[in-house]
Amino acid sequence: MSIPVQALFSSRTGITRDDVIDEIIAKFDKNGIVNSKQEFKQAILNRETESSTGLGMNIAIPHGKSNEVNRPAVAFGIKRDGVDWNSLVGTPAKLIFVIAVPEKAAGDAHLKIFQMLSRKLMDDSFREQLLKVSSKEEAYKLLESIQ
Repeated sequence: MSIPVQALFSSRTGITRDDVIDEIIAKFDKNGIVNSKQEFKQAILNRETESSTGLGMNIAIPHGKSNEVNRPAVAFGIKRDGVDWNSLVGTPAKLIFVIAVPEKAAGDAHLKIFQMLSRKLMDDSFREQLLKVSSKEEAYKLLESIQ
């Protein structure tokens, strides 16, 4: 199973965590992944109240399960200046992966995607390569290696 990356973004306007989440959800909406931007955002924010998805190492993996999600998808984005994601270790998020999963497929799809991402993102070299991409094509090519 490869990761179904549906949208890439480089956040230029988002200053806060919620701004960046809004940008990502707009990409999902544009690509027909979500039916309701507001409902999906609430699912992500509900998950964030349980504990921050800012994992440290400049990574955040916010995720939401919702009936408003049409199919499992991942959006990847870079916030080169970083954004405060309330990480337990205090580092800003620069590499942001948002996982969208339909409620009915939540358990299996969500966990598989999260495991694949987490495993690859532990690699310092891979994270550095992602931070250096300068085009969507470069990012897609690098992300294709996640399995």
